[in-house]
Amino acid sequence: MDDPRTPATAEQRVDALKERVYVTFTGLAVLLALRGHSEGLRVGEAAATLAITVVGTLLAVFVADLVSHLAVHAAFPTRAELAHMAAVSFGAFSVVVLPMVFLGLAALGRWRLEAALRASTIALVASLVVIGYLAVRRVPMAWWKRLIALGAEFALGLAVIGLELLAHG
Repeated sequence: MDDPRTPATAEQRVDALKERVYVTFTGLAVLLALRGHSEGLRVGEAAATLAITVVGTLLAVFVADLVSHLAVHAAFPTRAELAHMAAVSFGAFSVVVLPMVFLGLAALGRWRLEAALRASTIALVASLVVIGYLAVRRVPMAWWKRLIALGAEFALGLAVIGLELLAHG
């Protein structure tokens, strides 16, 4: 098994965290747009829109990784490299599992669609904080610097939400 401190493993963790951040912000954009136009929207339409957008984003990331590998290395990726690209790209779908569960609860009549969309937005902002924590937890810095880094990430997440609300408001 690989040593978790090896550069390849560290690079894989960087890739995975980065893709999760991208997908989280994509999910937030979709959820906020859906919230802004939720009148008359059915739960299935909301879930399909979120799933299609995220899968489309992940496919785009996978293709971008493949094309950039071809351009830089002038060769197709090895089986291991291709598996890494696929795992990073499609593993990021896990970010929207909780929003899909919330939309499922709305589909079952347990929640209103608006409540599911709101809870999904909160869950994605919280996941940004968790992702940020995973990024800084091993960095040798004072606890208060970590707290500032996490607070800044949370504030940036709220700023993105504010901008998206302005765009869809």
